[in-house]
Amino acid sequence: MQTKLATVFLAACISLSAHAYSGEELYGDCQAADDVYAGKTSADPYQSIRSARCMSYISGFADGYAVGDYLAEKVGVSLNAICLPRDQNLPYRMVRSVLSHLDHLPPKPASSTAMLVAAALAKTFPCADQLEPKK
Repeated sequence: MQTKLATVFLAACISLSAHAYSGEELYGDCQAADDVYAGKTSADPYQSIRSARCMSYISGFADGYAVGDYLAEKVGVSLNAICLPRDQNLPYRMVRSVLSHLDHLPPKPASSTAMLVAAALAKTFPCADQLEPKK
């Protein structure tokens, strides 16, 4: 019984997280974050929440990628997809990267938000050490 309950709970969590944050929402949130970085102030507290959501999502993604990269190296695998520089302006640069990437996509992209951020960061922050291309 507990196994069934755990399975149902896990399935619910996975299905909810798959559509919890759309690319359109990410874009709007990152535009708000870009405004914050540009020094544009807003009396609307919702804009602060939106900008924080963008910055938190992208930073969380980057942290998760770093953990995955670390663990992959422990088993002898090199991911080499994203190499973030140690830079004081990195949070801003990541927000701009995502906005630039989303600007070049059709409206309502079908990819998950995580894949959109991954593609943006991989294009903006490629690794110098590239793996051999797939054949």
